[in-house]
Amino acid sequence: MSEINITLPVIPLRGLAVLPDMIIHFDVIRKKSVQALEAAMVEEQNVFLTAQLDPDVDNPEAKDLYTVGTVAKIKQLVKMPQDTVRVLVEGKFRGRMDDLIQSEPYLMADVSIFETGGHLEEVQGEAMLRYLKNQLEVYSSVNTQFGTELVHKLENEENPVKLMDQMAINIPMDFRSRQKLLEAVDIQSRFETLVGLISREVDIIQINKEIQAKVKERVDKSQREYVLREQLRVIREELGENNLMSEAEEFEQALKKLKADKSVKEKISKEIERFKATGNNPSENGVLRGYIETLLEMPWNKEGKDNPDTKKAERILRADHYGLEKVKERILEYLAVRSLAKKGDTPILCLVGPPGTGKTSIGRSVARALNKAYVRISLGGVHDEAEIRGHRKTYVGAMPGRIATALKSSGVNNPVMLLDEVDKVGNDYKGDPFAALLEVLDSEQNNKFRDNYIEIPIDLSNVLFIATANTTSTIPRPLLDRMEVIEISSYTENEKVHIAREHLIPKQLERHGFGKKQISISDRALEKMIMNYTREAGVRNLERRIGDICRKCAKKVIASNVKNIKITEKNLEKYLGKPRYTFDLANTKDEIGVVRGLAWTSVGGDTLSVEVNVLPGTGKFELTGQLGDVMKESARAGISYIRSMVSKYGIDKEFFENNDIHIHIPEGAVPKDGPSAGITMATAMISAITRRKVRADVAMTGEITLRGRVLPIGGLKEKVLAAKIAKIKTVIVPETNRQDIEELEKEITDGLEIVFVSDMDQVLEVALCPE
Repeated sequence: MSEINITLPVIPLRGLAVLPDMIIHFDVIRKKSVQALEAAMVEEQNVFLTAQLDPDVDNPEAKDLYTVGTVAKIKQLVKMPQDTVRVLVEGKFRGRMDDLIQSEPYLMADVSIFETGGHLEEVQGEAMLRYLKNQLEVYSSVNTQFGTELVHKLENEENPVKLMDQMAINIPMDFRSRQKLLEAVDIQSRFETLVGLISREVDIIQINKEIQAKVKERVDKSQREYVLREQLRVIREELGENNLMSEAEEFEQALKKLKADKSVKEKISKEIERFKATGNNPSENGVLRGYIETLLEMPWNKEGKDNPDTKKAERILRADHYGLEKVKERILEYLAVRSLAKKGDTPILCLVGPPGTGKTSIGRSVARALNKAYVRISLGGVHDEAEIRGHRKTYVGAMPGRIATALKSSGVNNPVMLLDEVDKVGNDYKGDPFAALLEVLDSEQNNKFRDNYIEIPIDLSNVLFIATANTTSTIPRPLLDRMEVIEISSYTENEKVHIAREHLIPKQLERHGFGKKQISISDRALEKMIMNYTREAGVRNLERRIGDICRKCAKKVIASNVKNIKITEKNLEKYLGKPRYTFDLANTKDEIGVVRGLAWTSVGGDTLSVEVNVLPGTGKFELTGQLGDVMKESARAGISYIRSMVSKYGIDKEFFENNDIHIHIPEGAVPKDGPSAGITMATAMISAITRRKVRADVAMTGEITLRGRVLPIGGLKEKVLAAKIAKIKTVIVPETNRQDIEELEKEITDGLEIVFVSDMDQVLEVALCPE
């Protein structure tokens, strides 16, 4: 191999390497390169073409160019718009740029031209030739775009060096690969470089084909599905079933997002398939649509996060309600157990008490304290079992029961569910709702409560049930046994004042558009309102009276532009009118045959005056005052006891044959019943018969037996409250009720003398005045 030195204009190429024997045209834009072409045309039309190391360099120097390039002959120049020259060149020889001797106005360099001399050994040349043709065959087989005529032309070439150069020229490759071939001056190294590049190119083409095949397969599959879906859509549109399938797809998407057990999802999936199969049958797919929507809306495994902070829960309960200590304590116990055991049984509570004592509102307060969802179900007047369990979905207009509907509306499977007025459920030929509630309110069974409409078992074990009732007498024993009964008794006068001050007055002021200090109500005015304008165990009517005052004040503010109004005991009648109720106070003097009893009513406790008159007659026994059967029986038991003790009390044996006894309890229009007036009526009768006076400051309650024993009674808190309001000093109660008295707050018993008795002798010893 010999070298020839020559000086030539240099044209740097961007992203292009020209090989010997290669005929190519390219555009020249740079001014230096155009001037280099012009200089070459003046001489022998030869230029040195070399590639730039970095195509992005605009003004390359020697360090920016490959040293090995190609000496090329300019075949044609064409001037294009915007100072561009299109040039056609033919590569002649490999050359090396020894020195860049000129940079301006164009590049000029000393170039050494390589002339490949010598020849290959025959065997080596034949081996190269065969291997190259084999590579050519492999390449043409994988690259279908490689022209067959070109392949034939190359296969007919018998010179291995020329075949190498022609393959390097015609096989597509990037300029850096061609640059490697250009720099391979030695035939052996050029052969190895070319074979390596072709092998790599074959691998790349094969990998690309595999990728394209996979992509095509997926595209073809997607295209096929698309075409089929479009055809199916058109068919459904023709049949009027298009909306049906779009709804089914929505159901399937919702099912994927649903949090539920596998069995529940399988059931819903089957129903969706049935929905798809209904076709254009509006009656059937309408039923299935409603059923599937209900199942998808149920909170199967969606659980709300409880509040684990017992102190925060206690603060909320105390802020929302005054009193109700037993309920608050039970809820806090439940929270404490949940914190320790992480799970714990969810209690089923039943709050029993008079109207207006806050039973219903405590449910909302408990939900807020525990950070649970709250739903209320009113059971008053429900007489159809399907209201609880739901209807079979085969019926027209079928729907889930109230329990399932409430659970769905809560959105979680562990809400606080308030069953309001559970004592007012009725039953008739449509079934017994109480029986349906047995499963709901049984912690051993309600983890698989079955609603007739939904059919899939519903887990109610995480639901905190709170039932409310005014009385337990109408609730069946099996149902009552499943609930934890908490009695909510009447509020004391002091409690009512606190509730009004802390809750009712601010609530009514806000509701009527007043500021916190625009209306002030004195404590004495509140006490008078409680005593003379309401008669109730709770505070519902008290809230109404406060509302009455607010409305009167609103009218006054608008008419007179008064800013602040004070309500006192003296001006209360201006706002509420004359007092509606009076409370019978203790008698001022001791009387014969008049005894003060204590009674429980639905609106709280009351005192009951029992009057007995003895009249000449034939032994008649008369009862008036609209007394119930139990009270009449208590009166007869009392008279029988007295007749059996005539000698003990110094009564003439013929007294009952010659005299009539008349028992009357005033307020004759008000029905009265119960056994607790037994000792009261017996004491009044003994007083009238023996002509001994009864203490005016004594009140009593208790049931009497034929032998004169005193039996326990209920409603003691309300009765003792009534005695305190009536200014009674001594209250006689059965000995067996001692524990009930001890549980009462000190503010109720304070100032009262409580006397415990077990027989009539003890009653008379306290009640009758000394002879």
